[in-house]
Amino acid sequence: MPEASAAELRALLDAELRTPVQGAVTAMADAIRARHGDAVAALLFYGSCLRRGGVEGVLDFYVIVDSYGAAYERRFLALLNRVLPPNVFYVECDHAGARLRAKYAVFSQRDFDARAAGGPDARVWSRFCQPARIVWSRDAASRERVVASVLRATHTAVTQMLAWLPGDDPVQRFAPAELWLRGFRETYGSELRGEAGATIDSLYAAQPERFDRVAALALASDARLRVKTADAALEVESDPRERASARRRWSLARRRAKALTVLGLFKTTLTFDDWVSYALWKVERHSGQKVELTERQRRRPLIYAWPVILRLLRENVLR
Repeated sequence: MPEASAAELRALLDAELRTPVQGAVTAMADAIRARHGDAVAALLFYGSCLRRGGVEGVLDFYVIVDSYGAAYERRFLALLNRVLPPNVFYVECDHAGARLRAKYAVFSQRDFDARAAGGPDARVWSRFCQPARIVWSRDAASRERVVASVLRATHTAVTQMLAWLPGDDPVQRFAPAELWLRGFRETYGSELRGEAGATIDSLYAAQPERFDRVAALALASDARLRVKTADAALEVESDPRERASARRRWSLARRRAKALTVLGLFKTTLTFDDWVSYALWKVERHSGQKVELTERQRRRPLIYAWPVILRLLRENVLR
């Protein structure tokens, strides 16, 4: 029954979000929270460090705030966040004799909710259909709202991914792995990311049983669908016209999402300390290709580094 599946999915995600994190992650979350004071409602930890279970590299967080005006002392930063969310920042702190590094995105609860429900910007729902942790929340109500947003993001992701599977028949038969592998490649392709295909596929490979269960429960909890389990596969009956419509909407949204990513990169130059070095490190880490810039290109990348950026796009290092 849809209600039972929805309740089971919510319980699964709630337990996952409650899982304790390492002390280093909590220390970094505290350092981030201190930057934005009482405006912070919750902090979410996600990404590659969570998957690996370590703190080497750069920790990834989402910071959920009541409002952008309350989160910043400078009105300019609040305006940037309101016009083109999220603002992305880089921070370092020391913990137990080690230097920790993190980047974090700031979203208002309202904007986070809206993007979890869909839209051209897939960053929220494509990330939070994956495992995450609520490292800190102000109170029970703040925590419950984040859980509801993560649940919504999961439904959004699975429904959209279903539309990307091949075939126009009313009934689709597929292994859950097909849904996730196709889905992650599509969503990562909507951003200017340097990840190779194998890296993207490793998102599913890290916890296949978890993703299989989430897909089955999310689909079964949708009253518009009829879902059967057949061996290791799922059989889902849905309206082919709705799936085709979802694909057309995504085709348009994908272009808009890339444009938003480009604008976000420009904006990050105003919020992210030494973003050029970080971007080069990120490209090399995920693509295996070392990118060299001249001193002039490093100093004025938005003016002089376009030949390098266009070459990376042409060679599919950035997609």
